[in-house]
Amino acid sequence: MQDFKGRVAVVTGAASGIGLGATERFLREGMKVVMADVEKGSLEREAGRLSAAGGDVLPVVCDVRDPDEVDALAKRTLAHYGAVHVVFNNAGVGPAGPMLDTTPADWRWIVDVNVLGVAYGVLAFGPILKQQGEGHIINTASEAGHVSSAMLGMYTATKHAVVGLSESLYRELEGTGVSVHCLCPNLVRTKIFHSERNRDDGASMKPSQTATMAPLREAISALGIPPDKVAGDIVDAMRANRFWIFTHDTTKKALVVRAADIEADRNPTNPYAGLAVVEGLENLARHTEGRSS
Repeated sequence: MQDFKGRVAVVTGAASGIGLGATERFLREGMKVVMADVEKGSLEREAGRLSAAGGDVLPVVCDVRDPDEVDALAKRTLAHYGAVHVVFNNAGVGPAGPMLDTTPADWRWIVDVNVLGVAYGVLAFGPILKQQGEGHIINTASEAGHVSSAMLGMYTATKHAVVGLSESLYRELEGTGVSVHCLCPNLVRTKIFHSERNRDDGASMKPSQTATMAPLREAISALGIPPDKVAGDIVDAMRANRFWIFTHDTTKKALVVRAADIEADRNPTNPYAGLAVVEGLENLARHTEGRSS
């Protein structure tokens, strides 16, 4: 698919961050966009702003943890626009902190959003795209879906799952006309490390988690790339039918380190060592260890 004018996209997590950046870029490409998000206030505000500027958007409040709500999102999309061509399973959360301080409730929350939210999007929209013989599915993983960090254990586990899910889906849909893409960003200026704002089970962050979050939030603010840059990478990948979408050159360098460790039968080493990049979350995590004790 080279020309996106008049096409219909669905974006989850569309009220902020990468989702909002992608929505804005899709609109500039001439697309109609179903904006799905769990944050009703932010969703209505951003959809209203984009609509006032001439964008054809449909805001839908949707909690991706609920498969019935995701199914309803698909039905609402078809009822309103009559078609869907691009599905961006982007909604995600990013708690951080020592894994040994986590709880079963922490794991349920992040797995429900980051893994099952993507799976439900694939189940609801994948058959539609396959039947029509064209379309794009973009799943948001992370650089953390390839390399690990000491203080992002839960997040890393879920993003590894999204990478595996996406690769398998790519193989399953080869030859159907449906392209699959796996987005693996490093630091982007989003509110991913403020995800607790949408947690509804009454749990609060522990001191160790708060201490870990602070430098990560600072790093995103100071070093993160803008979401519109990521949105451009997504559109470029769709036009090129390219599966991997990496936003930073450091990601491939880190992957080389991991592969070398495996080849040498060596225990995991710091994939960012010698790369001189502050955005290596492993380095940030090391700095937090003293703060959280």
